[in-house]
This record gives sequence, C-alpha cells and structure tokens, in this order.
Amino acid sequence: MTGQTQAGETSAMLAKAEVLIEALPYLQRYAGCTFVVKYGGHAMGDPAAARDFAEDIVLLKAVGINPVVVHGGGPQIGAMLKKLGVESTFVDGLRVTDKATAEVAEMVLSGAINKELVGWIAQAGGKAIGVSGKDGGLVTATKVERTIKDPGSNIEQAVDLGFVGEPARVDTTLIHTAVTAGMIPVIAPIGAGDDGHTYNINADTMAGAIAAALGAARLFLLTDVPGVLAKDGTLLTDLTPADIARLRDDGTISGGMIPKLETCVHAVEAGCEAAVVLDGRVPHAMLLEFFTASGAGTLIRANSAA
Repeated sequence: MTGQTQAGETSAMLAKAEVLIEALPYLQRYAGCTFVVKYGGHAMGDPAAARDFAEDIVLLKAVGINPVVVHGGGPQIGAMLKKLGVESTFVDGLRVTDKATAEVAEMVLSGAINKELVGWIAQAGGKAIGVSGKDGGLVTATKVERTIKDPGSNIEQAVDLGFVGEPARVDTTLIHTAVTAGMIPVIAPIGAGDDGHTYNINADTMAGAIAAALGAARLFLLTDVPGVLAKDGTLLTDLTPADIARLRDDGTISGGMIPKLETCVHAVEAGCEAAVVLDGRVPHAMLLEFFTASGAGTLIRANSAA
C-alpha cells in the first residue's frame, strides 16, 4: 500500500467518524422516541430504493429510535384494477371506491405491498410485523364526505366516494405492544368503520393520525419531490402552520402538496413534535434529514421556536 493510498483511506475513515459525531446529539436527544414514516410514491416500485428504505428503518431501530411505517400503494392498486378490468375515477385525488375496488385495495395493500415491505426489513436485519388499521382496532374509520361545484350552476353537490374513509379514532395498543416486543410495525392504510364496512384510507392521512395519537417526535412523508418549493424553485426548509396558510393563499403551495401539508399541520398541532416532507427517491434522504445539520427536506413545526 502506498503512502498516498493509505492517506486516502485514513481521510475516508475520518470522514465517516465525522458523520457519526455530527449524528451524536440527535441520537442522544431522540433515543426512545417514535418516528412515523409514510412510505409511498414511485420509490416503492424500485427494488434499490426499497432496500435503502428498509436499511434506514432498521438503522433507526438499532440506535434506539422506534420507527412505525405506514405505506401507500395507489399505483399498485391502479395496476391491479387495470389488470382485472375495473375502471377507476377520482375526486380531489381520492379514488372512488366501490365494493369491488375496496376488496382489491385491501388485497394489494394488506397483502402484497405490506408483506413485501416486511420482507425487505427482514433482509436488512430487522424484525417487522405487518398489520392494517383493522387489526387490534388500530384505526376506526369514518366515511369521507366530499362536495364538488357544478360548473354550470356553481352549486355545491355531494359526491359519494364509496368506501373511502378517514381515521376517526386511533387505538395505539397494538403499536405499543409490537414496539415493546422489539418489532417494527408496518401498517397498511385500511380501517374498519363502526358500520362494519372496510374503508380505504389515504396513507398520508393515516400516517398523520397515527403520529398525532402516538405523540411522535417526527412524521416523515416520503414523496416524489424534494419538499416544499418556493416560486423560484428553491427549497423551503422550515415552515410553520402560519407560513403554510400564507403560501397556500398566494399560490406557492398548490395541487397534491396541499393535502400533504394539511396532514403535517394537523399532526404537529395535535402533539407530533415536527413533520418533514422529503424526496423518497433520494438514497437515505430520511437519515440525511434527521442526522445532519443541513437536512434534506421541508420541516414543519407548530411554531418557529420549537
């Protein structure tokens, strides 16, 4: 080994040591805390990204943080419905869900996707348990009510979305039991209503409700964008609910980012310490956001002094 090669290897090892030192205060502060992570988007269909995600989750558990994963699966549900010849329609980004569609959604979410994520975590050396909101009364759902404006009369009209629900109650007993046993809960966004029906729940909404119920230290929403962008395209790294309201009013925040940020605001106002919107396609983005001073996404806190 030449002196130059040895010096290079020493420099690389020192760089790794610096990373660990930078992470130390975060590890000390959040040991024993709960992180709720919503995993979804196009990263779910990429084996390399799924492997990175599983490694990140196992690392969090190994350093004393308790991760709780809530996953989506819209594209996979869409693909299965197409394969079965079932047509889908959407209202405000929510899939109109009849009984046949609800059955397919539960099969894909609670079956294929849920167990695939459990498998990825196992391969990374962790112990995960896959459940849905129906298990142990984890999430009791209520039917979502939506209205749309008739373009001709401008009159609000009720729209029946079918078996689309939202969390009405969250019972965290099952999560606490799994965490105490050293398991990583992986939760499919399906819930049962008091009416006995099964409801498909938006994964962001599900994750936010669980984070609020747990009083989680962090809610991570992994998406297909870097975070919240200003009108000039720069990343907005720190926001409060007041900031979000202002940015929505001036049109900076629009489209699919609005419900994501509504979820974040609800979570932080209900007891979650902070929520983060970040790009799940970036390798180890969650670790970069949490364990480095610079961060990697948009952090939402109840107030700027938090």
